Amino acid sequence: MTFLEEVFRVVQRVPAGSVTTYAAVALAIGRPRAVRAVGNALNANTDTEVTPCHRVIRSDGRLGGYNGGAAAKKRKLELEGVQIQGDRVLTQPVERLA
Repeated sequence: MTFLEEVFRVVQRVPAGSVTTYAAVALAIGRPRAVRAVGNALNANTDTEVTPCHRVIRSDGRLGGYNGGAAAKKRKLELEGVQIQGDRVLTQPVERLA
């Protein structure tokens, strides 16, 4: 399985209404130092219905990047019931994804 496939497989397990962090995804694939690489992999995602990369946020609670733009990421998360204030996610991230 490629790095990209591993990242996508983990992110596909994050349920609607929940978020996780780039660091948690990196840890779940056994590459805890690959946090930036996880972000880069998610930026390559072309099917957000199958791999909901908008559910992955920064460890500091901020939204982080999204290939559809920050406003689209925020809107998608809010539609799923994730609580956001400004650019900070108030919903507690799921840390264990293994």
